[in-house]
Amino acid sequence: MKKVYIETYGCQMNQSDSEIVGAIVEKNGYELTTELSDADIVFVNTCSIRENAEQRVKNRLNEFEHLKKKKPSLKIGVLGCMAERLKDELFIENKSVDIVVGPDAYRDIPNLLDEVSLGVKAANVLLSEEETYSEIIPVRLDTNGVSAFISIMRGCENFCSYCVVPFTRGKERSRDYRTIVKEAQDLFDKGYREITLLGQNVNSYNWIEDGKKTNFAQLMKMVAEVSPLLRVRFSTSHPKDISQELIQTIAACSNICNYIHLPVQSGSTNMLKKMNRKYTREEYIQKIDMIKKYIPDCSISTDIITGFSGETLLDHNETLSIMDYVGYDYAFMFNYSQRPNTIAAKKYPDDISLQEKSRRLEQIIEKQRELSFQSNKRDIGKEFEVLIEGKSKRSEDKLYGRTSQNKVVIFNKQDLKIGDYIYVIITDCTSATLIGEIKM
Repeated sequence: MKKVYIETYGCQMNQSDSEIVGAIVEKNGYELTTELSDADIVFVNTCSIRENAEQRVKNRLNEFEHLKKKKPSLKIGVLGCMAERLKDELFIENKSVDIVVGPDAYRDIPNLLDEVSLGVKAANVLLSEEETYSEIIPVRLDTNGVSAFISIMRGCENFCSYCVVPFTRGKERSRDYRTIVKEAQDLFDKGYREITLLGQNVNSYNWIEDGKKTNFAQLMKMVAEVSPLLRVRFSTSHPKDISQELIQTIAACSNICNYIHLPVQSGSTNMLKKMNRKYTREEYIQKIDMIKKYIPDCSISTDIITGFSGETLLDHNETLSIMDYVGYDYAFMFNYSQRPNTIAAKKYPDDISLQEKSRRLEQIIEKQRELSFQSNKRDIGKEFEVLIEGKSKRSEDKLYGRTSQNKVVIFNKQDLKIGDYIYVIITDCTSATLIGEIKM
């Protein structure tokens, strides 16, 4: 039986896709392995959102080329967004690549492997308007047995000017809500205690059947009702679509986590318009105010891009000021990386120097470090329910888990096991971690 090794780069959606691929190859007679040295087939699941992500994959493919020289029978496949975007280039630049598969063509992998076994290269990067892999039960890879992802929809139609996703993942389409609830129930029955519902824009979830619509807020409630012991999270929300109904649903269901990732990208309305984000600074703030009104203890994280085309110091300072206004608990922060064939690449020059981008990014990082520290300090003395996820990497005598607000807590081991819920009183913190004692 041939062994398949899957390596994943990029976002949670890619991790979810790798688990779908794992299920498909297992069903077709292949065996999954976590050891690269044992593999007959290596799949690299890729991301094209940022240039450095693509470069990491290219560097890894060069390493695999050396591996293939030692093991000529090894087959190398590139999956996902980068495969969709760079099919011909991957074959030309990387002689080691045998198979290229886009994110909507994973079902075709067994057929493509058959072609490759005959000594030819094979590819399928066709996008679909219907594929959701809804009936496939993913193989859980690299999991702690407590937390898992469920993909509820695919594609994106927002067309943010800097983003390649609409071009690499195609149109939005939602899964049948019954398959999602069934998958959540199956995970809970297997001992998982936390799931994250995934989509490029989960707020756009919309299942229509016989004229009846099921929206994202309704789906969240259904999944939460699987069990009060199942925590439910979601990612990612688009600010233009997040609704009062959803916020009120989160507030009403105790096992829907009080944590929302709401990418702002920029605090400047001018930049947001050029980014085609479809909301203004003021509208974003209104959404933040709504969240804080209904869920006062909600943790909020974000994405920030600095150095987008034409960004002035005033625009940059507006980003710093909106960070202060919201008081983000965490942020993913990046220099603008122009991606080929996007709207921005065609319309706007990449006119901020790398040096200036880096200077602005450092200011944003420092601002967020202080905001995270202040947020964590406010938790000292408070009591939180924590779901235990694993052993601390720094100490064998300690465990770690997360609060509903998605904050990591370190505490003494005692007679506890992964997957337990416990109550912890916070005694100290860093900017990244809470430190606590188990309530006796």
